[in-house]
Amino acid sequence: MQTDLLRNALICLTLAIPAQARAEQPLSAIDWLSDSVILPSVAALPRAPVRLPEPGVATSALPEAVSVRPLDAPSPDSVGLHPAADLGLPGDLWGASSSRRLADLLAAQTTPSVPALRDLFKAMLVAELAPPVDSAGDRRLFLARIDALLALGALDDAVELLNRAGRTEPEYFRRWFDISLLNGTENIACARLRALPQISPTYAARIFCLARGGDWQAAALTLETAKALRLVSAEEDDLLARFLLAELSDDAPPLPPVRAPSPLVFSMYAAVGEPLATTNLPIAFAHADLRDVTGWKARIAAAERLARAGAIPGARLLEIYGERLPAASGGVWDRVDAVQVLLVGLDRADPTAVSAALPAAWDAIVKAGLEVAFAETVADALDPLPLHGPAEDIQMRIGLLSADFSGAASRTRGRTPEQVFWLALAQGEADRATAPGAIAAALRDGFRGAPLPIGLQTLLDQNRKGEAVLRAFDLFAQGADGNLDELQNALGLLRAVGLDRAARRAALHLLILGARP
Repeated sequence: MQTDLLRNALICLTLAIPAQARAEQPLSAIDWLSDSVILPSVAALPRAPVRLPEPGVATSALPEAVSVRPLDAPSPDSVGLHPAADLGLPGDLWGASSSRRLADLLAAQTTPSVPALRDLFKAMLVAELAPPVDSAGDRRLFLARIDALLALGALDDAVELLNRAGRTEPEYFRRWFDISLLNGTENIACARLRALPQISPTYAARIFCLARGGDWQAAALTLETAKALRLVSAEEDDLLARFLLAELSDDAPPLPPVRAPSPLVFSMYAAVGEPLATTNLPIAFAHADLRDVTGWKARIAAAERLARAGAIPGARLLEIYGERLPAASGGVWDRVDAVQVLLVGLDRADPTAVSAALPAAWDAIVKAGLEVAFAETVADALDPLPLHGPAEDIQMRIGLLSADFSGAASRTRGRTPEQVFWLALAQGEADRATAPGAIAAALRDGFRGAPLPIGLQTLLDQNRKGEAVLRAFDLFAQGADGNLDELQNALGLLRAVGLDRAARRAALHLLILGARP
Protein backbone atom coordinates (compact mmCIF):
# COMPACT_ATOMS: atom_id res chain seq x y z
CA MET A 1 0.00 0.00 0.00
CA GLN A 2 2.79 2.39 0.93
CA THR A 3 4.57 1.56 -2.29
CA ASP A 4 1.46 2.41 -4.30
CA LEU A 5 1.02 5.70 -2.47
CA LEU A 6 4.65 6.63 -3.02
CA ARG A 7 4.43 5.73 -6.67
CA ASN A 8 1.27 7.81 -7.02
CA ALA A 9 2.88 10.77 -5.34
CA LEU A 10 5.95 10.59 -7.56
CA ILE A 11 3.79 10.49 -10.67
CA CYS A 12 1.79 13.46 -9.44
CA LEU A 13 5.02 15.37 -8.90
CA THR A 14 6.42 14.62 -12.34
CA LEU A 15 3.14 15.39 -14.06
CA ALA A 16 2.76 18.71 -12.30
CA ILE A 17 5.95 20.04 -13.89
CA PRO A 18 4.89 20.18 -17.56
CA ALA A 19 2.01 22.57 -16.88
CA GLN A 20 4.51 25.09 -15.52
CA ALA A 21 7.25 24.40 -18.04
CA ARG A 22 5.10 24.51 -21.16
CA ALA A 23 4.33 28.18 -20.69
CA GLU A 24 8.04 28.99 -20.98
CA GLN A 25 9.05 26.56 -23.71
CA PRO A 26 10.92 28.14 -26.62
CA LEU A 27 8.94 28.11 -29.82
CA SER A 28 10.04 26.06 -32.80
CA ALA A 29 9.63 26.89 -36.47
CA ILE A 30 8.08 23.41 -36.72
CA ASP A 31 4.68 23.76 -35.13
CA TRP A 32 3.84 20.05 -35.33
CA LEU A 33 6.50 18.78 -32.91
CA SER A 34 5.16 16.55 -30.17
CA ASP A 35 4.87 17.89 -26.64
CA SER A 36 6.93 14.91 -25.55
CA VAL A 37 9.55 16.25 -23.15
CA ILE A 38 9.73 19.06 -20.64
CA LEU A 39 11.93 21.69 -22.20
CA PRO A 40 14.02 24.23 -20.33
CA SER A 41 12.68 27.74 -20.10
CA VAL A 42 13.90 30.36 -22.56
CA ALA A 43 15.90 31.97 -19.79
CA ALA A 44 17.77 28.71 -19.25
CA LEU A 45 18.96 28.42 -22.82
CA PRO A 46 22.66 29.20 -23.33
CA ARG A 47 23.27 32.61 -24.77
CA ALA A 48 26.27 34.16 -26.45
CA PRO A 49 28.30 36.14 -23.90
CA VAL A 50 27.94 39.89 -23.97
CA ARG A 51 31.23 41.41 -25.15
CA LEU A 52 32.07 44.61 -23.27
CA PRO A 53 34.89 46.97 -24.26
CA GLU A 54 38.15 45.97 -22.61
CA PRO A 55 39.37 48.52 -20.07
CA GLY A 56 42.72 50.09 -20.69
CA VAL A 57 43.99 49.39 -17.17
CA ALA A 58 43.69 46.19 -15.17
CA THR A 59 41.45 46.53 -12.12
CA SER A 60 42.56 43.34 -10.36
CA ALA A 61 45.62 41.15 -9.99
CA LEU A 62 43.47 38.03 -9.79
CA PRO A 63 43.61 35.62 -12.74
CA GLU A 64 40.83 35.97 -15.31
CA ALA A 65 37.83 33.69 -15.15
CA VAL A 66 38.19 30.71 -17.45
CA SER A 67 35.24 29.20 -19.27
CA VAL A 68 35.30 25.41 -19.46
CA ARG A 69 33.57 22.86 -21.66
CA PRO A 70 34.45 19.22 -22.42
CA LEU A 71 37.05 18.82 -25.14
CA ASP A 72 35.02 16.06 -26.81
CA ALA A 73 31.86 18.20 -27.07
CA PRO A 74 31.92 20.00 -30.43
CA SER A 75 30.03 23.20 -30.97
CA PRO A 76 26.69 22.16 -32.44
CA ASP A 77 27.17 24.83 -35.12
CA SER A 78 30.16 22.92 -36.50
CA VAL A 79 28.43 19.52 -36.59
CA GLY A 80 27.74 18.30 -40.13
CA LEU A 81 27.48 15.19 -42.26
CA HIS A 82 29.93 16.09 -45.03
CA PRO A 83 32.90 18.44 -45.41
CA ALA A 84 31.81 21.71 -46.98
CA ALA A 85 34.23 21.31 -49.89
CA ASP A 86 32.69 17.95 -50.81
CA LEU A 87 29.36 19.71 -51.21
CA GLY A 88 30.83 22.58 -53.22
CA LEU A 89 30.42 25.09 -50.38
CA PRO A 90 32.93 27.52 -48.86
CA GLY A 91 33.84 26.43 -45.35
CA ASP A 92 33.27 29.95 -44.01
CA LEU A 93 29.75 30.20 -45.44
CA TRP A 94 28.27 31.60 -42.19
CA GLY A 95 31.09 34.16 -41.97
CA ALA A 96 30.29 37.27 -39.96
CA SER A 97 26.55 36.63 -39.70
CA SER A 98 25.11 36.25 -36.22
CA SER A 99 23.68 32.92 -35.09
CA ARG A 100 20.35 34.53 -34.25
CA ARG A 101 20.10 36.19 -37.67
CA LEU A 102 20.89 32.94 -39.49
CA ALA A 103 18.43 30.96 -37.36
CA ASP A 104 15.68 33.48 -38.09
CA LEU A 105 16.42 33.37 -41.83
CA LEU A 106 16.39 29.56 -41.91
CA ALA A 107 13.07 29.50 -40.04
CA ALA A 108 11.54 31.93 -42.54
CA GLN A 109 13.04 30.35 -45.66
CA THR A 110 10.58 28.96 -48.17
CA THR A 111 11.72 25.74 -49.78
CA PRO A 112 13.10 26.61 -53.25
CA SER A 113 10.90 25.22 -55.99
CA VAL A 114 13.80 24.57 -58.37
CA PRO A 115 15.33 21.20 -57.40
CA ALA A 116 18.92 22.41 -57.84
CA LEU A 117 18.42 25.21 -55.31
CA ARG A 118 16.51 22.93 -52.95
CA ASP A 119 19.51 20.58 -53.02
CA LEU A 120 21.84 23.53 -52.37
CA PHE A 121 19.70 24.58 -49.41
CA LYS A 122 19.87 21.07 -47.98
CA ALA A 123 23.65 21.02 -48.49
CA MET A 124 23.93 24.21 -46.43
CA LEU A 125 22.01 22.52 -43.62
CA VAL A 126 24.11 19.34 -43.45
CA ALA A 127 27.59 20.67 -44.27
CA GLU A 128 30.45 20.88 -41.79
CA LEU A 129 30.90 24.65 -41.65
CA ALA A 130 32.90 27.00 -39.48
CA PRO A 131 30.56 28.38 -36.79
CA PRO A 132 29.39 32.00 -37.07
CA VAL A 133 31.68 34.53 -35.45
CA ASP A 134 29.43 34.90 -32.42
CA SER A 135 28.94 31.18 -31.86
CA ALA A 136 29.50 30.15 -28.26
CA GLY A 137 27.81 26.77 -28.11
CA ASP A 138 24.36 28.31 -28.49
CA ARG A 139 22.03 25.66 -29.94
CA ARG A 140 19.83 28.17 -31.75
CA LEU A 141 21.37 27.80 -35.20
CA PHE A 142 21.73 24.02 -34.90
CA LEU A 143 18.06 23.62 -33.99
CA ALA A 144 17.09 25.89 -36.89
CA ARG A 145 19.06 23.60 -39.22
CA ILE A 146 17.31 20.52 -37.84
CA ASP A 147 13.90 22.15 -38.15
CA ALA A 148 14.62 23.19 -41.73
CA LEU A 149 15.49 19.58 -42.56
CA LEU A 150 12.25 18.42 -40.94
CA ALA A 151 10.34 20.93 -43.05
CA LEU A 152 12.04 19.49 -46.15
CA GLY A 153 11.07 15.96 -45.08
CA ALA A 154 14.76 15.02 -44.86
CA LEU A 155 14.36 12.83 -41.77
CA ASP A 156 17.42 10.66 -42.38
CA ASP A 157 19.70 13.70 -42.55
CA ALA A 158 18.09 15.26 -39.49
CA VAL A 159 18.42 12.13 -37.37
CA GLU A 160 22.05 11.65 -38.39
CA LEU A 161 22.86 15.23 -37.38
CA LEU A 162 21.16 14.66 -34.04
CA ASN A 163 23.07 11.42 -33.55
CA ARG A 164 26.36 13.21 -34.16
CA ALA A 165 25.48 16.09 -31.85
CA GLY A 166 24.15 13.78 -29.13
CA ARG A 167 20.51 13.16 -28.26
CA THR A 168 20.67 13.95 -24.55
CA GLU A 169 19.66 17.62 -24.80
CA PRO A 170 15.88 17.89 -24.35
CA GLU A 171 15.49 20.01 -27.52
CA TYR A 172 17.46 17.42 -29.50
CA PHE A 173 15.65 14.44 -28.04
CA ARG A 174 12.24 15.95 -28.71
CA ARG A 175 12.99 16.05 -32.44
CA TRP A 176 14.70 12.64 -32.48
CA PHE A 177 11.67 11.15 -30.68
CA ASP A 178 9.29 12.48 -33.34
CA ILE A 179 11.48 11.24 -36.18
CA SER A 180 11.42 7.80 -34.57
CA LEU A 181 7.62 7.88 -34.41
CA LEU A 182 7.38 8.70 -38.11
CA ASN A 183 10.00 6.13 -39.11
CA GLY A 184 8.36 3.34 -37.13
CA THR A 185 11.15 2.96 -34.55
CA GLU A 186 9.09 4.19 -31.58
CA ASN A 187 10.13 1.26 -29.38
CA ILE A 188 13.76 2.33 -29.72
CA ALA A 189 12.77 5.91 -28.87
CA CYS A 190 10.89 4.80 -25.77
CA ALA A 191 13.80 2.64 -24.63
CA ARG A 192 16.09 5.63 -25.10
CA LEU A 193 13.69 7.77 -23.08
CA ARG A 194 13.84 5.32 -20.17
CA ALA A 195 17.64 5.24 -20.34
CA LEU A 196 18.07 9.03 -20.06
CA PRO A 197 17.26 10.21 -16.53
CA GLN A 198 17.93 13.82 -17.54
CA ILE A 199 15.02 13.72 -20.02
CA SER A 200 11.68 14.42 -18.35
CA PRO A 201 8.81 13.15 -20.49
CA THR A 202 5.43 14.83 -20.50
CA TYR A 203 2.47 12.74 -19.39
CA ALA A 204 1.41 11.88 -22.96
CA ALA A 205 4.87 10.58 -23.91
CA ARG A 206 5.12 8.75 -20.59
CA ILE A 207 1.76 7.03 -21.12
CA PHE A 208 2.64 6.17 -24.72
CA CYS A 209 5.99 4.64 -23.80
CA LEU A 210 4.71 2.78 -20.76
CA ALA A 211 2.05 1.18 -22.94
CA ARG A 212 4.52 0.39 -25.73
CA GLY A 213 6.68 -1.30 -23.10
CA GLY A 214 3.74 -3.43 -21.90
CA ASP A 215 3.30 -1.71 -18.53
CA TRP A 216 -0.40 -1.01 -19.03
CA GLN A 217 -1.16 -0.68 -15.33
CA ALA A 218 1.39 2.09 -14.84
CA ALA A 219 0.19 3.80 -18.00
CA ALA A 220 -3.43 3.75 -16.80
CA LEU A 221 -2.40 5.05 -13.38
CA THR A 222 -0.49 7.89 -15.01
CA LEU A 223 -3.54 8.85 -17.04
CA GLU A 224 -5.81 8.81 -14.00
CA THR A 225 -3.35 10.99 -12.10
CA ALA A 226 -3.17 13.45 -15.01
CA LYS A 227 -6.96 13.63 -15.08
CA ALA A 228 -7.11 14.23 -11.35
CA LEU A 229 -4.66 17.11 -11.73
CA ARG A 230 -6.66 18.45 -14.69
CA LEU A 231 -3.68 18.21 -17.01
CA VAL A 232 -5.65 16.64 -19.85
CA SER A 233 -8.50 17.96 -21.91
CA ALA A 234 -11.56 15.85 -22.67
CA GLU A 235 -10.23 15.17 -26.19
CA GLU A 236 -6.81 14.10 -24.88
CA ASP A 237 -8.43 11.88 -22.27
CA ASP A 238 -10.56 10.20 -24.93
CA LEU A 239 -7.58 9.50 -27.19
CA LEU A 240 -5.30 8.28 -24.39
CA ALA A 241 -8.02 6.10 -22.89
CA ARG A 242 -8.71 4.44 -26.23
CA PHE A 243 -5.00 3.96 -26.78
CA LEU A 244 -4.74 2.15 -23.43
CA LEU A 245 -8.01 0.23 -23.61
CA ALA A 246 -8.39 -1.08 -27.12
CA GLU A 247 -11.78 -2.60 -26.31
CA LEU A 248 -13.22 0.91 -25.92
CA SER A 249 -12.67 1.49 -29.63
CA ASP A 250 -15.12 -1.21 -30.70
CA ASP A 251 -18.32 0.58 -29.74
CA ALA A 252 -17.06 4.16 -29.38
CA PRO A 253 -17.86 6.80 -32.01
CA PRO A 254 -15.02 7.81 -34.34
CA LEU A 255 -12.42 10.14 -32.92
CA PRO A 256 -12.70 13.73 -34.13
CA PRO A 257 -10.53 14.65 -37.13
CA VAL A 258 -7.26 16.39 -36.34
CA ARG A 259 -6.04 19.07 -38.72
CA ALA A 260 -2.50 19.45 -37.36
CA PRO A 261 -1.55 16.37 -35.33
CA SER A 262 1.82 15.90 -33.74
CA PRO A 263 3.67 12.66 -34.54
CA LEU A 264 2.65 11.38 -31.09
CA VAL A 265 -1.04 12.00 -31.73
CA PHE A 266 -0.64 10.64 -35.27
CA SER A 267 0.86 7.41 -33.87
CA MET A 268 -1.89 6.95 -31.29
CA TYR A 269 -4.62 7.45 -33.89
CA ALA A 270 -3.01 4.69 -35.95
CA ALA A 271 -2.70 2.46 -32.87
CA VAL A 272 -6.44 2.64 -32.12
CA GLY A 273 -7.34 1.73 -35.69
CA GLU A 274 -8.18 5.22 -36.99
CA PRO A 275 -5.05 6.14 -39.00
CA LEU A 276 -4.85 9.67 -40.31
CA ALA A 277 -4.21 10.25 -44.01
CA THR A 278 -0.83 11.89 -44.59
CA THR A 279 -1.74 13.58 -47.87
CA ASN A 280 -2.54 16.94 -46.30
CA LEU A 281 -0.05 16.71 -43.45
CA PRO A 282 3.51 18.11 -43.55
CA ILE A 283 5.72 16.10 -45.86
CA ALA A 284 7.67 14.52 -42.98
CA PHE A 285 4.55 12.47 -42.14
CA ALA A 286 4.72 10.78 -45.56
CA HIS A 287 7.61 8.68 -44.23
CA ALA A 288 5.10 6.83 -42.06
CA ASP A 289 3.47 5.47 -45.23
CA LEU A 290 6.72 3.89 -46.43
CA ARG A 291 6.43 1.11 -43.84
CA ASP A 292 5.86 -2.41 -45.11
CA VAL A 293 2.52 -2.59 -43.29
CA THR A 294 1.12 0.10 -45.59
CA GLY A 295 -0.64 -0.86 -48.81
CA TRP A 296 1.41 -0.70 -52.01
CA LYS A 297 -0.60 2.12 -53.60
CA ALA A 298 -0.28 4.28 -50.49
CA ARG A 299 3.44 3.53 -50.33
CA ILE A 300 3.84 4.55 -53.96
CA ALA A 301 1.97 7.81 -53.34
CA ALA A 302 4.16 8.59 -50.32
CA ALA A 303 7.36 7.69 -52.16
CA GLU A 304 6.39 9.91 -55.10
CA ARG A 305 5.63 12.81 -52.80
CA LEU A 306 8.94 12.41 -50.97
CA ALA A 307 10.98 11.90 -54.15
CA ARG A 308 9.35 14.95 -55.75
CA ALA A 309 10.50 17.01 -52.76
CA GLY A 310 13.99 15.50 -52.77
CA ALA A 311 13.39 13.90 -49.36
CA ILE A 312 14.28 10.40 -50.58
CA PRO A 313 16.49 9.40 -53.51
CA GLY A 314 14.91 8.44 -56.80
CA ALA A 315 16.38 4.97 -56.42
CA ARG A 316 14.11 4.37 -53.43
CA LEU A 317 11.09 5.36 -55.51
CA LEU A 318 12.03 3.00 -58.33
CA GLU A 319 12.60 0.24 -55.79
CA ILE A 320 9.01 0.65 -54.56
CA TYR A 321 7.76 0.83 -58.17
CA GLY A 322 9.38 -2.55 -58.80
CA GLU A 323 8.06 -4.48 -55.81
CA ARG A 324 5.40 -6.31 -57.84
CA LEU A 325 3.44 -6.19 -61.07
CA PRO A 326 0.48 -3.78 -61.24
CA ALA A 327 -2.81 -5.59 -60.78
CA ALA A 328 -4.86 -2.81 -62.37
CA SER A 329 -4.56 -0.12 -65.02
CA GLY A 330 -5.01 3.62 -65.20
CA GLY A 331 -3.49 6.41 -63.13
CA VAL A 332 -0.50 5.45 -61.05
CA TRP A 333 -0.57 1.86 -62.32
CA ASP A 334 0.10 2.96 -65.90
CA ARG A 335 3.06 4.97 -64.63
CA VAL A 336 4.44 2.02 -62.67
CA ASP A 337 4.00 -0.27 -65.67
CA ALA A 338 5.75 2.15 -68.05
CA VAL A 339 8.71 2.56 -65.70
CA GLN A 340 8.97 -1.19 -65.13
CA VAL A 341 9.11 -1.83 -68.89
CA LEU A 342 11.88 0.77 -69.23
CA LEU A 343 13.88 -0.70 -66.34
CA VAL A 344 13.82 -4.12 -67.97
CA GLY A 345 15.36 -2.61 -71.10
CA LEU A 346 17.97 -0.76 -69.04
CA ASP A 347 18.90 -3.93 -67.13
CA ARG A 348 19.55 -5.61 -70.47
CA ALA A 349 21.30 -2.52 -71.90
CA ASP A 350 19.08 -2.98 -74.97
CA PRO A 351 19.00 0.26 -77.04
CA THR A 352 16.02 -0.86 -79.10
CA ALA A 353 13.90 -1.76 -76.09
CA VAL A 354 14.90 1.42 -74.26
CA SER A 355 14.20 3.60 -77.31
CA ALA A 356 10.71 2.09 -77.47
CA ALA A 357 9.96 2.33 -73.74
CA LEU A 358 11.54 5.66 -72.78
CA PRO A 359 8.96 8.08 -74.31
CA ALA A 360 6.01 6.53 -72.44
CA ALA A 361 7.94 6.29 -69.18
CA TRP A 362 9.21 9.87 -69.45
CA ASP A 363 5.75 11.22 -70.24
CA ALA A 364 4.39 9.51 -67.12
CA ILE A 365 7.26 10.83 -65.00
CA VAL A 366 6.78 14.39 -66.29
CA LYS A 367 3.07 14.32 -65.46
CA ALA A 368 3.96 13.28 -61.91
CA GLY A 369 6.60 16.01 -61.54
CA LEU A 370 9.37 13.48 -60.86
CA GLU A 371 11.81 14.42 -63.63
CA VAL A 372 14.88 15.23 -61.52
CA ALA A 373 14.54 12.28 -59.12
CA PHE A 374 14.10 9.97 -62.12
CA ALA A 375 16.96 11.56 -64.09
CA GLU A 376 19.43 11.25 -61.22
CA THR A 377 18.61 7.54 -60.96
CA VAL A 378 18.65 6.39 -64.60
CA ALA A 379 21.04 8.86 -66.29
CA ASP A 380 24.14 6.69 -65.88
CA ALA A 381 22.42 3.65 -67.35
CA LEU A 382 20.99 5.65 -70.26
CA ASP A 383 24.12 7.58 -71.14
CA PRO A 384 26.11 4.91 -73.09
CA LEU A 385 23.14 3.62 -75.09
CA PRO A 386 22.79 4.69 -78.76
CA LEU A 387 19.11 5.63 -78.69
CA HIS A 388 17.06 6.74 -81.67
CA GLY A 389 13.85 8.61 -82.38
CA PRO A 390 12.13 10.68 -79.64
CA ALA A 391 14.13 8.79 -77.01
CA GLU A 392 17.32 10.52 -78.14
CA ASP A 393 16.07 13.99 -77.16
CA ILE A 394 14.71 12.66 -73.88
CA GLN A 395 18.09 11.09 -73.18
CA MET A 396 19.64 14.56 -73.53
CA ARG A 397 17.14 16.11 -71.13
CA ILE A 398 17.71 13.40 -68.56
CA GLY A 399 21.48 13.83 -68.78
CA LEU A 400 21.24 17.60 -68.32
CA LEU A 401 18.93 17.20 -65.32
CA SER A 402 21.30 14.74 -63.65
CA ALA A 403 24.18 15.49 -61.30
CA ASP A 404 26.71 15.00 -64.14
CA PHE A 405 25.07 17.59 -66.39
CA SER A 406 28.37 18.99 -67.68
CA GLY A 407 29.66 15.54 -68.64
CA ALA A 408 26.38 14.70 -70.33
CA ALA A 409 26.54 17.96 -72.31
CA SER A 410 30.01 17.16 -73.61
CA ARG A 411 28.78 13.87 -75.08
CA THR A 412 25.86 15.15 -77.15
CA ARG A 413 24.87 17.90 -79.54
CA GLY A 414 21.87 20.18 -79.80
CA ARG A 415 19.36 20.13 -82.62
CA THR A 416 17.36 23.23 -81.72
CA PRO A 417 18.36 26.72 -80.52
CA GLU A 418 17.02 25.82 -77.07
CA GLN A 419 19.11 22.66 -76.88
CA VAL A 420 22.24 24.46 -78.08
CA PHE A 421 21.80 27.01 -75.30
CA TRP A 422 21.23 24.27 -72.71
CA LEU A 423 24.48 22.60 -73.69
CA ALA A 424 26.42 25.87 -73.57
CA LEU A 425 24.95 26.61 -70.14
CA ALA A 426 25.86 23.16 -68.85
CA GLN A 427 29.47 23.60 -69.97
CA GLY A 428 29.91 27.08 -68.53
CA GLU A 429 29.70 28.89 -71.85
CA ALA A 430 26.30 30.57 -71.52
CA ASP A 431 27.80 34.07 -71.46
CA ARG A 432 28.86 33.63 -75.12
CA ALA A 433 25.79 31.76 -76.34
CA THR A 434 22.80 33.04 -78.27
CA ALA A 435 19.77 33.22 -75.98
CA PRO A 436 16.59 31.78 -77.55
CA GLY A 437 14.21 33.74 -75.33
CA ALA A 438 13.80 36.36 -72.61
CA ILE A 439 14.43 34.00 -69.69
CA ALA A 440 17.49 32.54 -71.40
CA ALA A 441 18.76 36.09 -72.05
CA ALA A 442 18.41 36.97 -68.36
CA LEU A 443 20.25 33.80 -67.40
CA ARG A 444 23.01 34.54 -69.93
CA ASP A 445 23.41 38.08 -68.55
CA GLY A 446 23.62 36.66 -65.04
CA PHE A 447 26.72 34.72 -66.09
CA ARG A 448 28.38 37.80 -67.62
CA GLY A 449 29.44 39.20 -64.27
CA ALA A 450 27.48 42.47 -64.17
CA PRO A 451 27.89 44.49 -60.91
CA LEU A 452 25.40 43.61 -58.18
CA PRO A 453 23.05 46.17 -56.64
CA ILE A 454 24.66 47.86 -53.64
CA GLY A 455 22.44 46.11 -51.09
CA LEU A 456 23.45 42.67 -52.36
CA GLN A 457 27.12 43.61 -52.71
CA THR A 458 27.09 44.76 -49.09
CA LEU A 459 26.27 41.22 -47.94
CA LEU A 460 29.40 40.00 -49.68
CA ASP A 461 31.58 42.88 -48.48
CA GLN A 462 30.53 42.14 -44.90
CA ASN A 463 31.38 38.44 -45.28
CA ARG A 464 27.77 37.29 -44.89
CA LYS A 465 27.89 34.66 -47.62
CA GLY A 466 25.22 32.40 -46.14
CA GLU A 467 22.77 35.27 -45.97
CA ALA A 468 23.62 36.10 -49.59
CA VAL A 469 22.79 32.56 -50.73
CA LEU A 470 19.47 32.57 -48.88
CA ARG A 471 18.69 35.93 -50.48
CA ALA A 472 19.57 34.45 -53.89
CA PHE A 473 16.89 31.78 -53.38
CA ASP A 474 14.23 34.47 -52.98
CA LEU A 475 15.52 36.44 -55.96
CA PHE A 476 15.57 33.35 -58.16
CA ALA A 477 11.93 32.61 -57.25
CA GLN A 478 10.98 36.18 -58.18
CA GLY A 479 12.89 35.80 -61.44
CA ALA A 480 11.14 32.55 -62.28
CA ASP A 481 7.85 34.43 -61.80
CA GLY A 482 8.83 37.03 -64.37
CA ASN A 483 11.13 39.56 -62.68
CA LEU A 484 14.09 38.90 -64.95
CA ASP A 485 16.34 41.50 -63.31
CA GLU A 486 16.11 39.58 -60.04
CA LEU A 487 16.86 36.35 -61.87
CA GLN A 488 20.07 37.91 -63.14
CA ASN A 489 20.92 39.16 -59.63
CA ALA A 490 20.29 35.73 -58.13
CA LEU A 491 22.81 34.11 -60.45
CA GLY A 492 25.28 36.91 -59.82
CA LEU A 493 25.04 36.37 -56.06
CA LEU A 494 25.53 32.62 -56.31
CA ARG A 495 28.55 33.01 -58.56
CA ALA A 496 30.07 35.70 -56.32
CA VAL A 497 29.93 33.23 -53.40
CA GLY A 498 31.72 30.62 -55.52
CA LEU A 499 28.66 28.56 -56.41
CA ASP A 500 28.93 28.73 -60.19
CA ARG A 501 28.10 25.05 -60.65
CA ALA A 502 24.96 25.36 -58.53
CA ALA A 503 23.98 28.46 -60.51
CA ARG A 504 24.36 26.60 -63.81
CA ARG A 505 22.37 23.64 -62.56
CA ALA A 506 19.58 25.88 -61.27
CA ALA A 507 19.41 27.66 -64.61
CA LEU A 508 19.23 24.35 -66.45
CA HIS A 509 16.43 23.09 -64.22
CA LEU A 510 14.47 26.30 -64.75
CA LEU A 511 14.74 26.06 -68.54
CA ILE A 512 14.33 22.32 -69.04
CA LEU A 513 11.55 21.73 -66.53
CA GLY A 514 9.65 24.63 -68.04
CA ALA A 515 9.94 23.25 -71.58
CA ARG A 516 7.70 20.51 -72.89
CA PRO A 517 9.35 17.40 -74.40
